[in-house]
Amino acid sequence: MTEQLIPFLSASILLTLSPGPDIIYVLVRSLAYGYKQGVATAMGLVSGILVHTSLVAFGLSAIIKQSDSIFLIIKIFGAAYLIYLAYQVYKSDPEIAFSSEGVKNKSMIKLFKQGFIMNVLNPKVGIFFLAFFPGFLWEPEADTVSQFYILGVLFMLQALIIFSIVAVMADKISVFIKSHPSSGWFLKWMQVVIFIVIAILILL
Repeated sequence: MTEQLIPFLSASILLTLSPGPDIIYVLVRSLAYGYKQGVATAMGLVSGILVHTSLVAFGLSAIIKQSDSIFLIIKIFGAAYLIYLAYQVYKSDPEIAFSSEGVKNKSMIKLFKQGFIMNVLNPKVGIFFLAFFPGFLWEPEADTVSQFYILGVLFMLQALIIFSIVAVMADKISVFIKSHPSSGWFLKWMQVVIFIVIAILILL
């Protein structure tokens, strides 16, 4: 179990730190209205992970138990999808813009709801979890539902901690990135490397 959870947690932290839309939104919200609004947004985004975890857990558990070959195919699919994401990032513009224009001040409850809905209605999150989680099951023949939920809760906790730190340090992070023109290029290639490394971890 520990042999799988440690690389899973390491991969999850790397993924959360990569400059995706969620962490950028938390950063922009914090810059515009303070860290409390950023944390409220983060809590909503992270809570949505429970929905995707449930869909993956109950949708895949029965299939995984049927055949080792099916489990291998799912892992290959996951690795291939991550390689595809790496390619998409490779083709993207490395410039990252932080703008608080159009970000309206809202209550904490509304921010939580907005973050939750943003996460739940994003099909890419569900597809990503479908690709990511199965590769880190430590006992595919046993109760995979509980294993999926353990992975999901771990992913939620580390994401909430990192998002909260980003919210508190919003000003310093933004100033640093804006003052270093090469930051966008570095963050782009960091994402590419992270996706490829995790694809390899899933296969292994």
